Amino acid sequence: MLFVCSMNSVRSPIAAALARQLFPGRVIARSVGVNGGKADSFVHEVMEESGIDMSVHTPHTMDELIASHFDLVITLSDDAPDAVARKGLETGALEHWYVPDPSLVEGPRDVVLAAYRDLRDNLRKRVRDRLEALVSGGSQSP
Repeated sequence: MLFVCSMNSVRSPIAAALARQLFPGRVIARSVGVNGGKADSFVHEVMEESGIDMSVHTPHTMDELIASHFDLVITLSDDAPDAVARKGLETGALEHWYVPDPSLVEGPRDVVLAAYRDLRDNLRKRVRDRLEALVSGGSQSP
């Protein structure tokens, strides 16, 4: 499966890491961005709170993809669905999840961290709900 967002620095890497944590050895989850981005220190911090080390994550773009077929592609930013279509990826299913970008939140550190935690927790629930039936042999198609 593939998660796609704008810069592969916040939303898509969090979603892919959560999928791997929730379903170890049962899903192959990757993430890319429409454009190149930089690693985000807030992502590292909030994911570490969940026992996931993101310090090795390096943002990648769609142009770096080797595979061209994914059973499930989930886009997480408004520019991602069109980019997936332009790239010509073969997908078993394509879904768009609206999730806010916490990197746009302004304010004190604790306010920004709260936005990142909200994103992490929202994505954890959505990933779990979406993939649970699939990985346990359920009939829900991708």
